[in-house]
Amino acid sequence: MVFAHDTECALQAAVTLVNSAVEPDTLTTVADLDRVWDEHAYTGRHDRTPEELETVRALRPRLRELLTAERDDAAAMVNQMLSQAQALPQLVRHDPLDWHFHAVPTEAPLDTRILVETAMAMTDVIRAEEMSRLGVCADDGCEGLVLDLSKNRSRRFCSTACGNRNAVAAYRARKR
Repeated sequence: MVFAHDTECALQAAVTLVNSAVEPDTLTTVADLDRVWDEHAYTGRHDRTPEELETVRALRPRLRELLTAERDDAAAMVNQMLSQAQALPQLVRHDPLDWHFHAVPTEAPLDTRILVETAMAMTDVIRAEEMSRLGVCADDGCEGLVLDLSKNRSRRFCSTACGNRNAVAAYRARKR
């Protein structure tokens, strides 16, 4: 494991949200937001309203900017995000997780909790000088983000589809 479990989970959730904005948009209904909520095991307040969906959708460009920023710029963004949310990191434990950080109350709006969880995760990435773990998909036609948690830092594509498309193209080029 490269990072603590909660850090990895927050980064994976942020990448999923950012990539949901890549065409075709996969976060267009409250049911889509529920799927992301369940997939990434969020806890706390979840209003399940169109307004909540829109606030989360509006967060995606800001998350993308943070996850693709240079290290010093990312640090400044993290500080600003945590300050703006009046984050107060505290250790908490709840099923199924052992001790981990929460920095805003569970009653805070979902978009605030997502932003703060991502910012807190990025503190670990920045301090460990692991910004190279985040990048843009190597597929020329894709703008999806890649979170590489592999030991050998070999992940280049945001999805199996992008990886397969490039493998087929490379195979065809070799056969020519």
